[in-house]
Amino acid sequence: MSITSAPLPDMLTFEDPQSSLAAPEIDLPRAQAAIAEFLRALGRDETDPHLVDTPRRVAAAYAQMLTPRETSWTTFPNDDGYQGLVLVKDIPFHSLCQHHLLPFRGVAHVGYLPGTRLFGFSKLARGVELFSRDLQVQERLTQQIADWLENTLAPRGVGVVMEAEHMCMSLRGVQTSGTLTRTSVFTGLLSDAGPLREQFP
Repeated sequence: MSITSAPLPDMLTFEDPQSSLAAPEIDLPRAQAAIAEFLRALGRDETDPHLVDTPRRVAAAYAQMLTPRETSWTTFPNDDGYQGLVLVKDIPFHSLCQHHLLPFRGVAHVGYLPGTRLFGFSKLARGVELFSRDLQVQERLTQQIADWLENTLAPRGVGVVMEAEHMCMSLRGVQTSGTLTRTSVFTGLLSDAGPLREQFP
């Protein structure tokens, strides 16, 4: 929802972005059966005492990794006309690579130049979590967070920088442990290099 020029109340709640994502329901029994079959396909005996409960555990683990916590997305009026950068650094996140179903994890640095509305600081971290709890690629994840801030706050500029290690690079393929992938999106007054951009890591 975009900010309009009409008078706004002291507190405004936007449409929950979780609903717009239309996340599919997770069928735990079906996932559990599929993981048991997967173990058999890998030549493992799923009736082994050490593996008998693995399908349930794996299904529950993936369900947790793909389900963000519910939260509200209330914004507040920028009554004091704050014009400076709002920046929250080193927000930890983890997600699942949609190509290999392996985790990638790291930190996000999220900021914006306010217009007429403000977010509580914790909402920036919750927004990162919301879009991370999905089958993702880092480039799209970075863009989704930036778009969410643009659409929710109509700020004068947005910056999102994400740095992550991908297990699909660390554990397989080139096996480059410790390598970080950095992605960034800058919009509005943060689009051009300068002192404001320099505050981002």
